[in-house]
Amino acid sequence: MTYSSSLAMNRTRFSGRNQNSVTFRAQTRTLGPISNTIILIVLACLLGLLYLTQVTKTNAFGYQISNLQQQQTQLKQSHDDLEVASARLQSLSRVQASAVAKDMVPVAPSGTVRQ
Repeated sequence: MTYSSSLAMNRTRFSGRNQNSVTFRAQTRTLGPISNTIILIVLACLLGLLYLTQVTKTNAFGYQISNLQQQQTQLKQSHDDLEVASARLQSLSRVQASAVAKDMVPVAPSGTVRQ
């Protein structure tokens, strides 16, 4: 047997006479069903916590928005009240400055009626 043929024999999968038939392979480790279940439960809990934090933030912003909307309605109402008051005050000066009011003559009481 030559050197090259002996190397070729060692490369084959089947062992020859007086050789170890046990080969050591790196075993791949897999997770069992319990470990998979625990990992899935932990992931579900993390997703639940993420959802709750987002909902809490949204609710906090909702409270701020409702407060700002309430303030906006109050400001609109006060603006409308101020417009009405401004129209009343301007109407008195407009009536006094009108041509009809200038043509009017002041009247003094001429007397009283007694019974």
